[in-house]
Amino acid sequence: MAEKEKMHHLHIELTPQQYQLLCRQAQECGLTKRAFLVRLIEGKAVKARPTQEIRALRTEIHHIGNNINQIARSVNAGIARPEDAKRGLYLLDQVYELMYQVAKK
Repeated sequence: MAEKEKMHHLHIELTPQQYQLLCRQAQECGLTKRAFLVRLIEGKAVKARPTQEIRALRTEIHHIGNNINQIARSVNAGIARPEDAKRGLYLLDQVYELMYQVAKK
């Protein structure tokens, strides 16, 4: 209760455009308007949540990593050929290049 008594309330007026911007930015970060403003005031980072495209990319990269691990185990066990591992590494390089291109956007 003592903490609640120390709370301060603030009333601010925003233009419709400012309010829409606040709502949009808070939603992009997955925060309430209050939490968004508090983080800004405290100087904390407010980052937009990853888009569905980025989340799908992460999932796909995870799957590719699993496949590469399976290839490596097969090569180490003598089941697969070293060329298979080289091909996997080449594909991994391609994935890293795509990730770099997406990150630059």
